[in-house]
Amino acid sequence: MVVPPYFAPRPAPDPDPDTTAAFERLFATTVERGAGTAIDYTLPAPKWQFLCYLCDHQRIVLHGSGRPDIQEFEPRQSNDTEEFGNRRAVYAASDGIWPIYFAVMNREGGVTSLVNACVRVVGADGRRRGPYYFFSINVDALPRKPWRRGMIYLLPRHTFEQQPPRPYHGGQLEVAQWASLVPVRPLARLPVEPEDFPFLGQLHGHDPRVVYERVARNLEGFPWLDD
Repeated sequence: MVVPPYFAPRPAPDPDPDTTAAFERLFATTVERGAGTAIDYTLPAPKWQFLCYLCDHQRIVLHGSGRPDIQEFEPRQSNDTEEFGNRRAVYAASDGIWPIYFAVMNREGGVTSLVNACVRVVGADGRRRGPYYFFSINVDALPRKPWRRGMIYLLPRHTFEQQPPRPYHGGQLEVAQWASLVPVRPLARLPVEPEDFPFLGQLHGHDPRVVYERVARNLEGFPWLDD
């Protein structure tokens, strides 16, 4: 199954056994300290790798924000082209890189439009590939480098449901988006810097007017950047 060239794979390599053990110790210590704990991250591995490991091996999802002090997430109405993402809910991701994008893109610094995705491709034989990513912001903001410090919130997964997979070339696309229809209190939080986002230097730029016109013509035309 061919993956479109605009999708980028997760950076390699996977963590080695020693790094994995350090991730597990840090997570266990964090949970022991109680809900809302700020993680003092001093490991040499990049933060995105720690977060990806947690999503892959612990029952948590992640939410990225510019706010550093959220005590509880309340469901809010979203505005999305997908029915699943256009509800009153708390949204989060089962991936460690995708929420960093939302945490470090500065809406007050000129970011007015975001086109993004995090998916796994599931073949007809059931084999899963990925995850794959796409990140874009309004092109006029790119020269200003509108980044900020942000926060990643670790949320318990038990009230969340995952976005249903969609058909794709005889297989399926699994989207890493989850939603909770009830309030959620964070287990912990991890501060992040723009440099913690591994695709910062690979951001695409788009004209929001062009994207909106193409979305209206074809909802399935992601990322709507080429005719």
